[in-house]
This record gives sequence, structure tokens and C-alpha cells, in this order.
Amino acid sequence: MKRTFLLLALAAFAACVPKKVHEEPIMENDQRVGDSSTAVAAATAQAADAKAKAQEREALTAQAMADCAPEVCEALVRGEVSIGMSETQVLAATGTTDDAWAIRHAGDATVMMPATSLSPPTDVVGDIAVVQLASNTVSRYAYREAQGVRVVDSPYDASTEGRAQALAEALLREGDDYAARGDFESALNRYDRASILTPGDPMIDYKIAESLDKALRPYAALIQYQLFLHQMRLETIEARGEAAARMAEAIALAQQRILILERQVPQ
Repeated sequence: MKRTFLLLALAAFAACVPKKVHEEPIMENDQRVGDSSTAVAAATAQAADAKAKAQEREALTAQAMADCAPEVCEALVRGEVSIGMSETQVLAATGTTDDAWAIRHAGDATVMMPATSLSPPTDVVGDIAVVQLASNTVSRYAYREAQGVRVVDSPYDASTEGRAQALAEALLREGDDYAARGDFESALNRYDRASILTPGDPMIDYKIAESLDKALRPYAALIQYQLFLHQMRLETIEARGEAAARMAEAIALAQQRILILERQVPQ
């Protein structure tokens, strides 16, 4: 009993004794702190360069706003490149200086492209792929987007409706590519997104119907074919040109598929 009590007492005493942790010293005796002047000088130079760039951008913005047309001034305030801008105004709209661009001059033509693909110039809309100027006036520019390059060469292209139309066309091209490879689910994904961007386009409804049909989804295909025909008025179609002929062919095929699918779908 006494032995057990003694062991418990020793254990309790050992627990109360502070433990010593051996750590390597941060510095040895007589060791000197390294010279930080190089790092300080580099930081100072970097700060000075950033300040100089900021001042240059402010000067470019002031110059750009000094003689801009009303619509160009509005675009500058938004931070958006637009048709009719000068080279200086493009720099101001993107908050950049010359070193952000690879600029080519050929007579009256000027082409501005990003100096590097890692950090391309951007405006409020997105990443700029290229800006083309004629006689120091922007005539065309393009954005790099998920669906590829979107070109703007008119005020309509830069509008909300124009952007939606361009994106819808890109999605339709992707959908057509998937459909040609037999991947109808991916094709439907693109067609459905395009339909939201440009509602009421009967040919998108037809593409959706055709993809549903080929994906062996007869009930959904039947409804979509009927929606397509509802959008179209056969009696108003006049076969003038290739586009009208394709539309008339689509209507005829839709009518044929509806007759076939109605027999497959339980009523």
C-alpha cells in the first residue's frame, strides 16, 4: 500500500515539474543582422514605378476626356472601349499604358494587341483581344470570351442585344458541332442557352426539337416540333433565297415528325 502511494506521489510530482523545450536560437551570439538595404531599395523603386504609372494613367484619362464626343465620353466613364475612340482613349478606357500593348502602325492603320496573354488589357466588358484603328479612330475591336473571339464593328454589336445575339450564335455553332458528333445532350445544353438569349427564334426551336428527336425523347420532341410550327406561319413563308427554302424544309420535316411521334407517344 505504501509503495503504491509512493509511486502515485512521484507521478504527481513529475507532472508538476515544468518541461524544458530545446529550441534552436534565432541568432547566435555575435551574429549580425543581414543588410536590408537592397530589399528596401527594390521596394522603394517598385513603389516609385507604380506611382509614375498611376500618374501616367491619370494624365491619359485627362487627355482622353478633354475632347471626346458625347458617346465616347460616356464609354470612358463606364470604362468601356467603343467605336470612334482614339488610341489615347483606348488606353484610358482600359486603364493601361503603352507597355500593356503590342502596337503596330501601317500608314493610317493601327493595330493594338495585348503585349502578353497572361494579363491582357480589359475593360468593363471583358478581356480585349485586338483593337483596330483607321486614321486614329477605332473601327473594330474584339473580346476573348469562353465561346471564342467576339468581334465588335458597329454600335449594335456593343449593345446588350448585340452581345446576346453574338453569344447565341456562338452557342449555336457549338451546339451544331455537338449534334454532328452525336452528342445530343451537349447540343441541347447549347441550344437551350441560345434560346434564352434570343427568345422567339423558330430555328432554335427546330434545332432543339431535332436533337430531342434524335436523343429518343419522343414526347419532348413532339412538343418542341409543335412549338416550332406555332412560331411559324407556313402561309407567310415565301421561298425567296436559301434561308427561306431551309425554313420551308424545316417546317415540312417538323410536320412529318409530328405525325410519326404522335403514334409513339401515348395519348
